[in-house]
Amino acid sequence: MNWDYLITNGTCFDGSGQLPRNVDIAVKDGRIAEMGEGLDATKAKEVIDAAGQWVTPGLVDVHTHYDLELEVDPGLPESVRHGTTTVVMSNCSLGLAFGAQRKDGDDPIISCFARVENMPKHVLKKCADKVFWNDSKEYLDHLATRPKGPNVVPMIPHSMLRIEVMGLTDSVSRHPTNDELDEMKRLLKKGMDEGYAGFSTDALPFHFLANDPNRHKQIPTQFAKYSEIKALTNVVRDYDRVWQGTPPKDSKIGTLKTFMLTSGRVHGKPLKSTVVAALDVYANKTLVKLATTLAKILNSRFMKGDFHLQALAAPFKIWSDGLYSPLSEEIDEMREIIELDMEDKQARLALLNDPEFVKRFKAMWMKGKTGFGPARLKRKLRREDYALRRDLAEMDIEGCPIEDWQGQTFQNIFNRLKDGTLAEFSGPRFNDFAESFTAVKDEGDFVIAMLKAFDNDIVWSTVSANRDPVMTKKLLMNPILLPGFNDSGAHLTNMAFYDCNLRALKIASEDGEAGVAYMVRRLTKDVSELFGLDVGRLVVGAPADLVIIDPKVLKSYDGEANVQRIRRDVFEHDQLVNRSNGVVSYVMINGKAAWTGDRYVDGYGETQMGRLLTPVTAIAAE
Repeated sequence: MNWDYLITNGTCFDGSGQLPRNVDIAVKDGRIAEMGEGLDATKAKEVIDAAGQWVTPGLVDVHTHYDLELEVDPGLPESVRHGTTTVVMSNCSLGLAFGAQRKDGDDPIISCFARVENMPKHVLKKCADKVFWNDSKEYLDHLATRPKGPNVVPMIPHSMLRIEVMGLTDSVSRHPTNDELDEMKRLLKKGMDEGYAGFSTDALPFHFLANDPNRHKQIPTQFAKYSEIKALTNVVRDYDRVWQGTPPKDSKIGTLKTFMLTSGRVHGKPLKSTVVAALDVYANKTLVKLATTLAKILNSRFMKGDFHLQALAAPFKIWSDGLYSPLSEEIDEMREIIELDMEDKQARLALLNDPEFVKRFKAMWMKGKTGFGPARLKRKLRREDYALRRDLAEMDIEGCPIEDWQGQTFQNIFNRLKDGTLAEFSGPRFNDFAESFTAVKDEGDFVIAMLKAFDNDIVWSTVSANRDPVMTKKLLMNPILLPGFNDSGAHLTNMAFYDCNLRALKIASEDGEAGVAYMVRRLTKDVSELFGLDVGRLVVGAPADLVIIDPKVLKSYDGEANVQRIRRDVFEHDQLVNRSNGVVSYVMINGKAAWTGDRYVDGYGETQMGRLLTPVTAIAAE
């Protein structure tokens, strides 16, 4: 027997973007050994019949925060079951390249991740306690030996780089000295020499620290001046690696200036840049046009940029436990609540009973909804400053101690309260909470009452962007954008986008085989080439990362209807997940079966399948 596996009768999309072929694929020693029609099945130890199904390269997730989960559950099962075999980590300036960095009472992992990624502190502590390394090379050595499910691609994270050189408190209190900036450049260069795939920063103004005495401050990367970002990205440019960033969204001039760093015309050589995100934000319809126009300009022959905004293949639906969600960080009065630890119910209740806070909260909630003036006009024209529209009709109740309220909107409940039918509608359980609603006069009062009555047990969702499927598809298929921004491994109970690579394929399949071939290329070869990795193609000699997908099941798959909230014992916490049962029938990672039919293979997550991927890996493979 010459081969470990032979995959027969499949419709092969090889990642090139070309129309599919019906070829057999032989796998031996972790690589594709042969491809062709009618290969001899007797030469294989195991034959996999893919008749009627697509065979594609393993899919790549370009935007994840799996750095922490990899320490407690290295199989990363919630991505692999959907056909993802490679994940890019350490996005948005956060990661583990320099270890736990605990010093002088500071706990940077917990403080940086807790609010940016909406993770409970006890979950983060469980991850941080496992960290034993203190150096970027030691971290790569550690990653190389973890029993990984998918391949992992780490970057150097800017917030952690600042903390390593300046300490946490100084990194959010002042600018670096010239010597400190030189040291940051030295450590970044060291990371590039070691094989890190890139460098990540963050400029979204609502990413804050979670520990005292700095919980009123943004994460360290936010304090970097343009000159610091330019100096560090020039190191990345010299190595032809990738810079991942986010825009300073409240400054159009700042956004343009920062992202001009990609320009080869201005800086002598293009800087590979991947940026979050091209979203059709409902509250401000101008943002998506500005984003795509900026991408066109930066990638033009005149500017000579290498700029890739990430697009999401789904409605941007966010779940909130009480007010704990990414959308709340953007609004001052909501942020006052979520600055408090999730476990501190009494502090939240005290704030909600503070007349001065209630006055400010109500003013915020009603801004632009009544009267005349700029705020009212901006709301009517869908040009508001916040992504959360504060519209009760757009807030769907997903979970509530009063079960009859589940499936209703906040507006439905508010209307019943106003017309006197709420008690009758709600059943006897309403008596336990009725006192909180006795003084409700308007929408602001009602939201306060909901929070006082149920705290974080009121779980609700809203769609803040990508409501229009036509525009979502237009963004996703745009060749100057990049499918991604799934945020896998973060926002445990706020987002569920693990299946978005599959959703992208479903959307593209509306254009027939040509659409599928295009999207397979975008999710495999294009991302791999951007990062310089040796994955993303089904060709002889390539690593045997591949996926088998049933197109009939995919066609009927409804990602929105298949979101579940489950208990993850490894986290000791709930998590929102997707269940695409039947869509992916087989996943192979480096020539090893990972997922077959409807389950993981025995021992998955205990033995190593995935590799540590770096641009050095790709060069060595060539």
